[in-house]
Amino acid sequence: MATEKNNIPYKIYLAEDEMPKAWYNVRADMKTKPAPLLNPGTGAPMGFDDLRPVFCDELIKQELDNDTAYIPIPQEIRDFYKMYRPSPLVRAYCLEEKLQTPAKIYYKFEGNNTSGSHKLNSAIAQAYYAKQQGLKGVTTETGAGQWGTALSMACAYLGLDCKVYMVKVSYEQKPFRREVMRTYGASVTPSPSMETNIGKAILAEHPGTTGSLGCAISEAVEVATSTPGYRYVLGSVLNQVLLHQSVIGLETKAALDKYGIVPDIIIGCAGGGSNLGGLISPFMGEKLRGEKDYRIIAVEPASCPSFTRGKFAYDFCDTGKVCPLAKMYTLGSGFIPSPNHAGGLRYHGMSSILSQLYHDGYMEATSVEQTKVFEAAEMFARVEGILPAPESSHAIRVAIDEALKCKETGEEKTIVFGLTGTGYFDMVAYEKFHNGEMSDYIPTDAELEASFASLPKVPGQE
Repeated sequence: MATEKNNIPYKIYLAEDEMPKAWYNVRADMKTKPAPLLNPGTGAPMGFDDLRPVFCDELIKQELDNDTAYIPIPQEIRDFYKMYRPSPLVRAYCLEEKLQTPAKIYYKFEGNNTSGSHKLNSAIAQAYYAKQQGLKGVTTETGAGQWGTALSMACAYLGLDCKVYMVKVSYEQKPFRREVMRTYGASVTPSPSMETNIGKAILAEHPGTTGSLGCAISEAVEVATSTPGYRYVLGSVLNQVLLHQSVIGLETKAALDKYGIVPDIIIGCAGGGSNLGGLISPFMGEKLRGEKDYRIIAVEPASCPSFTRGKFAYDFCDTGKVCPLAKMYTLGSGFIPSPNHAGGLRYHGMSSILSQLYHDGYMEATSVEQTKVFEAAEMFARVEGILPAPESSHAIRVAIDEALKCKETGEEKTIVFGLTGTGYFDMVAYEKFHNGEMSDYIPTDAELEASFASLPKVPGQE
């Protein structure tokens, strides 16, 4: 049985007075700032007034702020955070023992709230600013359902209406996640749907499609911009979301500093970038300022490899091509990923912040097949006692791989990874894995080239 070593407990919690009082904006320390959003019609950079029909006013200010390093967290949001924060930083003693590795493995566990994931950190912030603006409600998309669940919770708490467009394959694979959203009062529609003009167009072009986050975003934006008193909110990708999620990294760093622990490797799963960006932000800040160096690894599905096989280019953020253009690593807005079981990672692009950092060489990326991901998830569940979400299990896979490399070399590296949430609503995926019915689909070069061909023509872009 594993035991505590060197007086470092299994779970490290912060005291209330050690909790972050401000979010950290990593853009303030980036030498090359993320490229601005562009108007899809004119190609001009979008400012505050351009974004007002879609987003809440205060969130637009956060989205456009490249210079303010620390943005105070409103007291009302900090009070809400106290219901489930601080989240624990856990030493994976049992996993270390199972692997017989000299590596020290830690994970930041974000699944200790009813939504089951880190998404609540930004959901409550975005709902709060919508309420402050006097709006009636918000619209959004969701992939695996974690963001939709978190936003429905936040909206119920604040008395806002919530309309969720859920990627159809997840809607069908994860009915219980859908019912949690409905329990909190949200309406949940499988996307693409016949409720919107964009949904009808997508279904006409791709009959029987299982959908994508890009499709669902298009529908949610259409409804928000055509319904008085509503705005659109997004659970990943945007600068504002990574800002709110920095509470993860700030807590992680404070907990490590408390015991004098310095990580060598920091690992996070990557779909749109919210949890990865949040986890790495303060560490990346140190790296950007030249204070410390860390090896930072983004892990994505081999079936949706934005970083590892995508292009760094301006692209639409949605399949319906109504959202602004963002410069990011992308597979093309028309790319419809295979219906793998890591629904939250089925997005064609990646955060502009993370894309710029990756492009500039401050972090690395790798992709993994889902059967290998579920092998790691099962091992983790058996030894650490937590059933991990398929998304998080991408980070677990690479953390295990890095720990096994340490076993081969004898190096005592310290590994930290993000465990974004639990997998209790993902049992269809676990069932497919256990029954030997899970496949590893990897898009061909020809499929990706066909998708790249639809990238918008932007001056200066190849």
